[in-house]
Amino acid sequence: MNRRVFASALAAAAAPLRVQAFQNVIRPGRLKISGLEILRLQGTRQTTAGINRQHQVNPLHIYAEHRPKPYSEGEPRQITQSASALYFKIKTDQGLEGLYGPIDREAALVADQQLRTFLAGKDPLAGETLWDQLHRLNRHSRRGHFMMAISAVDNALWDLRGRYFNTPVYRLLGGPARNPVEAYASCLGFSVEPEAVRKVSVQFKNQGFRNQKWFLAYGPGDDREGLAKNVGLVKNLREALGDDVDIMFDAFMGWNLDYAIAWAKRVEPYRPRWIEEAFQADKIDSFVQLRRATSVPVASGEHFYGRWEVQHYLKAGAVSVVQADPEWCGGTSELVKICALASVYDAQVIPHGHSLHAALHVVASQSPMTCPLVEYLVNKMQSYYLFEKHQLTPIQGRIALPDRPGFGIEFDPAKVEKQTVVSWS
Repeated sequence: MNRRVFASALAAAAAPLRVQAFQNVIRPGRLKISGLEILRLQGTRQTTAGINRQHQVNPLHIYAEHRPKPYSEGEPRQITQSASALYFKIKTDQGLEGLYGPIDREAALVADQQLRTFLAGKDPLAGETLWDQLHRLNRHSRRGHFMMAISAVDNALWDLRGRYFNTPVYRLLGGPARNPVEAYASCLGFSVEPEAVRKVSVQFKNQGFRNQKWFLAYGPGDDREGLAKNVGLVKNLREALGDDVDIMFDAFMGWNLDYAIAWAKRVEPYRPRWIEEAFQADKIDSFVQLRRATSVPVASGEHFYGRWEVQHYLKAGAVSVVQADPEWCGGTSELVKICALASVYDAQVIPHGHSLHAALHVVASQSPMTCPLVEYLVNKMQSYYLFEKHQLTPIQGRIALPDRPGFGIEFDPAKVEKQTVVSWS
């Protein structure tokens, strides 16, 4: 048999096998969800006490009794702390599992008490159908803890699908658009005193971060002195970093419109990349007016729940940057839809970095024009993934994409001292 005939015969023999394998992969109902588990992992960690506890302004600080005293760094000391985290596991009748975490306790409670029974027997590969059914399941599903629970389920289902198809989630989403993905240094907790800011910000610049976000400590309750310090932080950073690093600022809903405009007008010469969450999420008109009043781009969205709320903001011209969080906004499925919606308005989506797994995979799958960055909360991420073998760590300000199936989450037995299944049902 010559080579051409042999190749033709081999192809003919293989074709039915390929079709059969393909049908096995997509045949509806092949898998069924057999159970949900909330895993609690416990252990200990080494940490440094006495430093990196700088407060940020928040809405309650307009009341003197709830306003913290001026922050000062203490003497650093090494301590051992107990640590725990909750992970969400979806099990199937074929033994395949999906894993995601850490998740918030509030999300775990709702998933355990209200979603467990509903999901039993469902096809875990039917992602769009499951999301829509979960969203229709409860009158309060559009926001808050119920949407957070949907997010946890959705993310775990994406991990399961990645393991089923033996590929990372970002490939299921159509990526990667690039590898590695650029991260920005999110500096929550670091002192905003001038000397400390200069030292830390230059350190991050030298580590390759071309973007840094700092958290404003003062608001209307701190009078003119607080406003001057907030302006001084911007000036100090620009002088320390020069013009080749973007600087962003977060007010965590602690301001009002007049205060935000006053700050923005004074910092425009220093070219901030954005001012984030100047107001509480319901005050959409304040975001609109602030954006019209200043050249500083306006960002918000970590407390957006679902594409419909994002559309209200974009249609009103309220934000330039959408910061929807896949741990809270509806999961990976919903964040992808939010990205498509934002691209219509030529807005960027830079997800809030409460966690990193889902955000990284979604950003990696999207155009860099729509999703240019992920948030890396420097202090938090030092211990947030304590129990995982493969921790996502920036190198020269960029995070390499994992090549493991799903989100690539795997526990490290050396770090997990105790693992239990918890339930509130």
